[in-house]
Amino acid sequence: MTALPPCPKCQSAYTYEDRGIYNCPGCGHEWPATGEAGESGDGGGIVARDANGTVLKDGDTVTVIKDLKAKGSSTVVKVGIKIKNIRLAEGDHNIDCKVPGIGPMMLKSEFLKKVTD
Repeated sequence: MTALPPCPKCQSAYTYEDRGIYNCPGCGHEWPATGEAGESGDGGGIVARDANGTVLKDGDTVTVIKDLKAKGSSTVVKVGIKIKNIRLAEGDHNIDCKVPGIGPMMLKSEFLKKVTD
Protein backbone atom coordinates (compact mmCIF):
# COMPACT_ATOMS: atom_id res chain seq x y z
CA MET A 1 0.00 0.00 0.00
CA THR A 2 1.43 3.37 -1.00
CA ALA A 3 1.36 6.28 1.40
CA LEU A 4 -0.95 9.10 0.33
CA PRO A 5 0.28 12.69 0.60
CA PRO A 6 -1.08 14.90 3.39
CA CYS A 7 -3.62 17.58 2.52
CA PRO A 8 -1.81 20.68 1.20
CA LYS A 9 -4.43 22.94 2.77
CA CYS A 10 -4.71 21.62 6.36
CA GLN A 11 -1.87 19.03 6.47
CA SER A 12 -4.26 16.25 7.56
CA ALA A 13 -2.86 12.74 7.13
CA TYR A 14 -6.33 11.23 6.55
CA THR A 15 -6.51 11.77 2.79
CA TYR A 16 -8.00 9.30 0.33
CA GLU A 17 -8.05 8.86 -3.45
CA ASP A 18 -11.25 8.70 -5.49
CA ARG A 19 -11.22 8.46 -9.32
CA GLY A 20 -7.88 10.17 -9.75
CA ILE A 21 -8.49 12.91 -7.19
CA TYR A 22 -7.09 13.14 -3.67
CA ASN A 23 -9.67 14.22 -1.08
CA CYS A 24 -9.35 15.49 2.47
CA PRO A 25 -12.27 14.56 4.74
CA GLY A 26 -11.20 17.17 7.30
CA CYS A 27 -11.40 20.35 5.23
CA GLY A 28 -13.02 19.06 2.01
CA HIS A 29 -10.08 20.09 -0.20
CA GLU A 30 -9.64 18.21 -3.51
CA TRP A 31 -6.56 18.10 -5.74
CA PRO A 32 -5.44 16.01 -8.72
CA ALA A 33 -3.67 12.74 -7.92
CA THR A 34 -1.20 13.34 -10.77
CA GLY A 35 1.11 16.01 -9.40
CA GLU A 36 1.01 18.53 -6.62
CA ALA A 37 -1.88 20.81 -5.74
CA GLY A 38 -2.21 23.78 -8.05
CA GLU A 39 0.42 22.42 -10.45
CA SER A 40 -2.01 22.21 -13.35
CA GLY A 41 -2.84 25.93 -13.17
CA ASP A 42 -6.56 25.31 -12.80
CA GLY A 43 -7.52 27.91 -10.23
CA GLY A 44 -5.24 27.13 -7.31
CA GLY A 45 -6.07 23.45 -6.83
CA ILE A 46 -9.83 23.70 -7.34
CA VAL A 47 -11.13 20.67 -9.23
CA ALA A 48 -14.32 21.10 -11.24
CA ARG A 49 -15.75 18.47 -13.59
CA ASP A 50 -18.34 18.97 -16.30
CA ALA A 51 -21.40 16.77 -16.88
CA ASN A 52 -19.24 14.18 -18.69
CA GLY A 53 -16.56 14.07 -15.97
CA THR A 54 -13.99 16.10 -17.92
CA VAL A 55 -11.80 18.28 -15.70
CA LEU A 56 -12.37 21.99 -16.30
CA LYS A 57 -9.74 24.70 -15.88
CA ASP A 58 -9.61 28.49 -16.02
CA GLY A 59 -10.12 29.88 -19.53
CA ASP A 60 -12.05 26.89 -20.90
CA THR A 61 -15.09 27.25 -23.16
CA VAL A 62 -18.26 25.38 -22.16
CA THR A 63 -21.85 24.98 -23.31
CA VAL A 64 -24.97 24.76 -21.16
CA ILE A 65 -26.72 21.35 -21.28
CA LYS A 66 -29.94 22.28 -19.45
CA ASP A 67 -32.16 25.38 -19.21
CA LEU A 68 -31.15 27.18 -16.00
CA LYS A 69 -33.45 29.67 -14.27
CA ALA A 70 -31.74 32.49 -12.42
CA LYS A 71 -32.92 32.62 -8.82
CA GLY A 72 -34.99 35.72 -8.04
CA SER A 73 -35.30 36.68 -11.69
CA SER A 74 -37.23 35.70 -14.79
CA THR A 75 -33.96 35.26 -16.69
CA VAL A 76 -33.24 31.82 -18.21
CA VAL A 77 -29.90 30.56 -19.47
CA LYS A 78 -30.90 28.47 -22.50
CA VAL A 79 -29.49 25.10 -23.60
CA GLY A 80 -26.58 25.39 -26.03
CA ILE A 81 -25.31 28.82 -25.00
CA LYS A 82 -21.53 28.90 -25.40
CA ILE A 83 -19.70 30.47 -22.47
CA LYS A 84 -16.07 31.46 -23.03
CA ASN A 85 -13.24 32.08 -20.57
CA ILE A 86 -14.67 30.51 -17.39
CA ARG A 87 -13.03 30.90 -13.98
CA LEU A 88 -13.06 28.27 -11.24
CA ALA A 89 -14.35 29.35 -7.83
CA GLU A 90 -14.76 27.82 -4.40
CA GLY A 91 -18.22 26.82 -3.25
CA ASP A 92 -21.37 25.13 -4.48
CA HIS A 93 -21.54 27.18 -7.68
CA ASN A 94 -17.97 26.50 -8.78
CA ILE A 95 -17.89 28.30 -12.16
CA ASP A 96 -17.69 32.09 -12.39
CA CYS A 97 -18.42 33.40 -15.89
CA LYS A 98 -20.04 36.01 -18.08
CA VAL A 99 -23.08 34.59 -19.91
CA PRO A 100 -23.66 36.28 -23.30
CA GLY A 101 -26.82 38.41 -23.24
CA ILE A 102 -27.26 38.03 -19.46
CA GLY A 103 -24.06 39.09 -17.71
CA PRO A 104 -21.94 37.77 -14.83
CA MET A 105 -23.18 34.57 -13.16
CA MET A 106 -21.99 31.71 -11.03
CA LEU A 107 -22.97 28.27 -12.34
CA LYS A 108 -22.60 24.66 -11.25
CA SER A 109 -20.19 22.68 -13.42
CA GLU A 110 -22.58 19.70 -13.55
CA PHE A 111 -24.83 21.64 -15.97
CA LEU A 112 -21.99 22.45 -18.37
CA LYS A 113 -20.10 20.54 -21.05
CA LYS A 114 -16.56 21.40 -22.13
CA VAL A 115 -16.18 22.42 -25.76
CA THR A 116 -13.18 20.81 -27.45
CA ASP A 117 -11.41 22.94 -30.03
